[in-house]
Amino acid sequence: MAYKVDLRDVKFQLFEWLPTAKLLEAEKFADWDVENVGMVIEEALKIAQEQMAACNVDGDRVGAQWKDGVVTMPDSFKPVFDTIAEGGWIGLLASPEFGGMGLPVTVTTAVNDMMSGAALSLGLNPLLTQGQIEALEHHASDAIKEMYLPKLISGEWTGTMNLTEPQAGSDVGALITKAERNDDGSFAISGQKIYITWGDTDFAANVCHLVLARIPGASPGTKGISLFLVPKFIPDAQGNPGVANSLRVVSLEHKLGLHGSPTCVMQYDRATGWLVGEENDGMAAMFTMMNNARLGVGVQGVGIADGAFQNAFEYALNRKQGRSYHGYTIAAHADVRRMLTSMKADLFAARAIALSCAVAIDMTTATEDPEWAARAAFLTPIAKAFGTDIGNEVANTGIQVHGGMGFVEETGAAQFARDVRVTTIYEGTNGIQAMDLVARKMADGGEAAHRILDEIEARAEEARALGGEMAELAEGVWQATESLREATEWLVAQEDLTDRFAGAVPYLRAFARVLGGHFHLKAALADRDGPRLALARFYITRLLPEHEGLLVHAQRGSADLYALSLDDLAA
Repeated sequence: MAYKVDLRDVKFQLFEWLPTAKLLEAEKFADWDVENVGMVIEEALKIAQEQMAACNVDGDRVGAQWKDGVVTMPDSFKPVFDTIAEGGWIGLLASPEFGGMGLPVTVTTAVNDMMSGAALSLGLNPLLTQGQIEALEHHASDAIKEMYLPKLISGEWTGTMNLTEPQAGSDVGALITKAERNDDGSFAISGQKIYITWGDTDFAANVCHLVLARIPGASPGTKGISLFLVPKFIPDAQGNPGVANSLRVVSLEHKLGLHGSPTCVMQYDRATGWLVGEENDGMAAMFTMMNNARLGVGVQGVGIADGAFQNAFEYALNRKQGRSYHGYTIAAHADVRRMLTSMKADLFAARAIALSCAVAIDMTTATEDPEWAARAAFLTPIAKAFGTDIGNEVANTGIQVHGGMGFVEETGAAQFARDVRVTTIYEGTNGIQAMDLVARKMADGGEAAHRILDEIEARAEEARALGGEMAELAEGVWQATESLREATEWLVAQEDLTDRFAGAVPYLRAFARVLGGHFHLKAALADRDGPRLALARFYITRLLPEHEGLLVHAQRGSADLYALSLDDLAA
């Protein structure tokens, strides 16, 4: 399946209207500059286009296989994974002390965007390992870091995250997996975990599991949860995989999509594990991995959206059907042009939100400024939810562009829709992201939200001063921001969180819509004579107005949600 990203557009976003160049001036990123970061982006795109995209269909049609406890992958996966590992791509964010590149999250986000669009099922493997590396860097003992980090960064070993149990999904505090003390300071881990992405593979020498479990006597709920590193093979004194640990893959889930990514049911029977971080502080350690993972999942949605758009655009350029004054292929028809332009505009908005969130994370690290930290925290649920919502919408629109052929597997359009569907569910459903946004992220009285709104209005004022069409577009963004500000104030004033939660999803969507208008306007200001002005016009005049109805919904409270009893709903 062909995959081709507009490299000029990626570099425009990174270097012309994002402060990536300024970010690289920070001491933490002293080894990097615009030139060598540009080379990293070019090389990542080359791998995505020439190798990853070529194995995407195998991931779907051959998929991961499980037999007698052994997981095997499509033959085409291993050489591509080796290329990713040998090129150092797994260690993009990791500390150079252990062999990583030490790149900013912003650059890593751009790379993961491309790799997700080319072959998400394979790309999930290094993404999970990246998250584990980050958690170990922040919370593990020196001994664990020295033993595991070089192997994980090199790709010789891979990493997973084990949270969910049959009775404990989003309510992680309900988990019952047990961790009993061994005499040597290790722990015996017993329990079952489900939905474990890349829980096993035949092309890694070891698979290292981060497992949430409860030490006997610990408090109930999330306060009594600890985090443990449990390898498939216990390393010997030289750091080589030794004896097999007491864990196994019980089965693989039969899924709607992402068939090339083995989603495992894992069984631990007094498996040997080592504590990561402090006892009963497992959620804090796990959230180090999960917070950036939420941005990463949002970017998976963006990547799939890009792949789906490219596929649909190529088909529309070549499919001759009907007749239009503007040409002889379906790309000339007004409704198809509407779909393609909507896909392009939403893709830009979702990617811009994700990259802006990544910049905020990097600036938090570089400056330790609490305002940057608050901005990163506020944007994370928006980036995750909007990125994955747009991924699903663009993939579905891609099927529609193909017409009847979109419902046929040979075009590849259906695979994008199936593969992206889960992204709105894992790492916290999008409803949970929205609830987090209107509750925890507004515990400051809405200060972080208002700072972002102030920034949007300041940029709109700058554009308004130019007059002409730019002023008209700026007015649309400014008015939408004022409406969003009023809704934000209303939400903050609601003492009953149920009233906030009832409108949380439409509020998050409205905030994303306004952010998208802001970023389109910003891009148009940077490229007044180019196509970005036309794309901004389309988004601001056609898609941004959606925020009005969303904000009405967001401020309705919860009473009407409960006006019908469950019996009434069932009738």
